[in-house]
Amino acid sequence: MPKYDTEDIVDIKNRKKRRKRLLKFLIFLLLVGIGAGLYFTKDMWYNKLRGIGEQYRTIVNSGQLADGNFPIEISSGAEYQLRTSGKNIIVLSDTYTLYYDTEGNLLRKRQHNYTNSILCVAGGRALIYESSGNELSVEDSETEIYSKEFDNNILCARLSREGYTGVVTTSDNYSSEIFVYDKKGTLVYSRKCMERVTDLSFTSESKGCVITYVEAEGGKLVTSVQCLDFSQNGELWTSPGLNTVGLEVCAFDGGAFVLGFEACGYVDSSGLISSYYPYDGDMKGGSSSGGQSAVIINNDDRRKYIAALFNDGSSEPLIIDLQEPAVDVAVSGGLAYVLTQGHMMAYDFTGGLRSIAEVSDSYTGFVHNGGHVFLKGYNKIDRIDYES
Repeated sequence: MPKYDTEDIVDIKNRKKRRKRLLKFLIFLLLVGIGAGLYFTKDMWYNKLRGIGEQYRTIVNSGQLADGNFPIEISSGAEYQLRTSGKNIIVLSDTYTLYYDTEGNLLRKRQHNYTNSILCVAGGRALIYESSGNELSVEDSETEIYSKEFDNNILCARLSREGYTGVVTTSDNYSSEIFVYDKKGTLVYSRKCMERVTDLSFTSESKGCVITYVEAEGGKLVTSVQCLDFSQNGELWTSPGLNTVGLEVCAFDGGAFVLGFEACGYVDSSGLISSYYPYDGDMKGGSSSGGQSAVIINNDDRRKYIAALFNDGSSEPLIIDLQEPAVDVAVSGGLAYVLTQGHMMAYDFTGGLRSIAEVSDSYTGFVHNGGHVFLKGYNKIDRIDYES
């Protein structure tokens, strides 16, 4: 057994004390470093952390209808179109284009001569064209910016946030033609297509677009997507056919979301199908923004009503069971707004119900603008304040 004198024992105890003090000091320095790091990076994590306890807090809006200039009465008995662009509410009737502010004040009223008119809005502008006609106009709340007349009939036309206009027409020698104009109305791109193009959506910064066309494949109608770059000839890629008749296409991050009659799906930036979702019921509406998409489906026979939410092009849809038939849907600001026959609701893309309001009247659609929801009735437009 080893022998220690008194001095050795004291020295051993002192070394142990020094090690403990050193260990405590190192732990203190580590905690100070972590605290400093959290403090200097708080802008990156604080809001996210603060939102954890709030993300499923449902805001209950009163649903009380605004008075004053509301409801806005629509005198025409024909079906009208309701859109929002910037701070303006735009109504297209069978004879007039009307601009309102969010308080319901009429800013401008302009008569048009289109018999089967279509309204598109983006970037504070309105595009009005005659479906199966050959004329269109681009305007804002103050004036008409430019108008165009084509040799052939217009199949569809779209606006971009940067003010570009894409027009698809029939053709004498081809199945369809594409014309793209800048914000001043100058032609910057054209293309003759062997396919009959059904829709068009601009890619980032209006440097190109994606188009859809329907063709027969294996005895079925399928929808393919092509990506075009306005600085190049030919297409960047062409997707395989999705098993649906495509109604709308929305570009994002080099890919596209296709809303179809029987199903919807995503195509990635290489032109490959990354997601496909067939409906179990009747599709009543769909919307997509920045890659996030929502589709509402009613199955009246089974009394099953759902909203399918897609957070991106590679994830499976999140299914929200609705208690009432769905009427309309819109994706905006990272939320999916769903109108049913009795309620207005907003969901995040994790399925959390962010806000809700009772809707007492019968409406056919809505537009969301800032802190308001404008409800489309048969011959009137109502407004409710809506926090989400």
